[in-house]
Amino acid sequence: MSNFKFPTEVIDLPSKGLLYPENSPLAKGQIEMKYMTAKEEDILTNPNYLKRGVTIDKLLESLIVDKSINYEDLIVGDQNAIMVAARILGYGKEYSFEYKGETQVIDLTELEDKVFDESLVTPHLNEFHFTLPKSKLPIIFKILSVGDDNKIKKEIQGYQKINKDSSPELSTRLKYMLLEIDGNRDPKAIREFVDTAFLAQDSRALREYVKQVQPNINLNITLNTKDGQEDISLPITANFFWPDI
Repeated sequence: MSNFKFPTEVIDLPSKGLLYPENSPLAKGQIEMKYMTAKEEDILTNPNYLKRGVTIDKLLESLIVDKSINYEDLIVGDQNAIMVAARILGYGKEYSFEYKGETQVIDLTELEDKVFDESLVTPHLNEFHFTLPKSKLPIIFKILSVGDDNKIKKEIQGYQKINKDSSPELSTRLKYMLLEIDGNRDPKAIREFVDTAFLAQDSRALREYVKQVQPNINLNITLNTKDGQEDISLPITANFFWPDI
């Protein structure tokens, strides 16, 4: 039994590997994942993971075959793609959920990657240029990784321990995303800019631009409902990885 090999699938990453350093195993733009086993179902039912909110992270880490890959290096869009792939490998392509009182069933294999404009990228450098439309300041930003996302969550939790009504998610994300403002790469200066000088119009414009350029799987779907066709973002409900709920 020690020589038993699990079946695996190679998953194409939406980023095509272009946002990772050239020496990263993720730079090849693909990731090999194994099919879910009883071990992974143990992860899905681990009460400690559920309480800490790390179940999906632990699951995906377990499914990645190449253990030289640092899971936290994945950009969030690539993480979304392997999450969908993991669901397909574990429980099949059909995913059902309730929407406006109706049961909807979609085929997850029909989801496609967003169109990714490679001309905006310097290969193997996670940096994008943008000029803030109101202030006219040139900036450089990065696409956030799983590790960045986890740091942001911890920082927000820290704020909320001081003030339970605090919810600085938007500004905290901007602080991690921004690499340079008008030629200045000092992290302290960037944080001060976000807190005191980042105009709402510029912030909104940047967030919209990030949505356009960020590599990701396209989770927008069209549903046929009793009221006609509706375009929505795929709801990731409890039965995505817990289909028996």
